[in-house]
Amino acid sequence: MVLALWVGGLVVVLVAVGLFVFGLRRRLIQRSGGTFDCSLRWDVSEEPDPSGKGWVYGVARYSGDRVDWFRVFSYSPRPRRGLERSAIEVVARRLPEGEEELALLSDSVVLGCLHRGTRLELAMSEDALTGFLAWLEAAPPGQRVNVA
Repeated sequence: MVLALWVGGLVVVLVAVGLFVFGLRRRLIQRSGGTFDCSLRWDVSEEPDPSGKGWVYGVARYSGDRVDWFRVFSYSPRPRRGLERSAIEVVARRLPEGEEELALLSDSVVLGCLHRGTRLELAMSEDALTGFLAWLEAAPPGQRVNVA
């Protein structure tokens, strides 16, 4: 009986520590600012797949001329993907279809992109999309751009 209570208490402590580490990791990612919720589907086909499969929930962070994408359910302090601004090409924009509506956050917009020849889809809120597109169109620091 004592062993069962001890093992049960140990399991509760391990779960609590695991949840604490998830929260701490998210805080460390957001500490520098410029983060937004962003689901990612990597290496997709050209026609939309409304099944909702392949989407991974994550957090993206602007970091100079790149966006670093982190999986939410991971303990890794490093980004899973890095998308360079100069290599991203937006090819489509659409609303989630079918079962995708259940796999993604509510009010998400799906942005189809090419990154170094790989097709990917990013799903984010309308506000995050506006910021992302503005970031894509902005000139890198130190470059002169003719705005006339």
